[in-house]
Amino acid sequence: MLSKNRIKYINSLKIKKFRQLNQSFIVEGYKSVLELLNSDFTVELVLATQEFQQKYSSILSQHKTLFETVTLTELQGLGSFQTNDSCLAVAKTKENDFLCAEKNEYALVLDDISDPGNLGTIIRIADWYGIRKIICSENTTDLYNPKVISASKGSFTRISMYYTNLSEFLSKNAKSAMVAGAFLGGESLYEFKFSATGGYIVMGNESNGVGAETESFITHRITIPRVGEAESLNVGIATAVILDNLRRGEKRSNG
Repeated sequence: MLSKNRIKYINSLKIKKFRQLNQSFIVEGYKSVLELLNSDFTVELVLATQEFQQKYSSILSQHKTLFETVTLTELQGLGSFQTNDSCLAVAKTKENDFLCAEKNEYALVLDDISDPGNLGTIIRIADWYGIRKIICSENTTDLYNPKVISASKGSFTRISMYYTNLSEFLSKNAKSAMVAGAFLGGESLYEFKFSATGGYIVMGNESNGVGAETESFITHRITIPRVGEAESLNVGIATAVILDNLRRGEKRSNG
């Protein structure tokens, strides 16, 4: 049976200030936990049902992490999602280390993405399209929010994130780079050619788009042409469309 202190500790990590205080966060569900165990994150402990431990015994035996057996009722009482029926892990957060796009590399820049589900989806999309770095404004939602971790489906283990003042970052690190920003009005994405030398792709806030300060550093305004009548696209979907066109362009250039 779980101790009251452990229950209190895990529940506290659902709140940002306690995640920051303890430098720890929660990961739920078998897929995300298995990916966590195979990543470079430091894992504090794993709470798991007997069924999970038996099913993945060969994988779990390779790790020295503390495993504690819990019942399904205990697990669902601790987690944020009722669908979690196997395991929950606590891991240490990483330092907010500097990142920038290297030569011939594209990085995503997120300007005040506020919805945790959107951020998690963008992380997953970046992973799919081979984008390894995401630069976030200071007001972008916390990477370690349980909803972000859940929506990323394990991709958070492969994507590096850096939170910073975007104006200062772009002024210092994007002087000669392409900085393409997503806008409702701009050059058609289907006609646009991404630079072969890399750069940054900027996605804006769900309601307000790219902020005025960040906009001043945009070198190329791009838009996804609208054919139907929808007012706008979800920022996660828009990110996927833009990255797909980026990779299609690279393939045409190389082939």
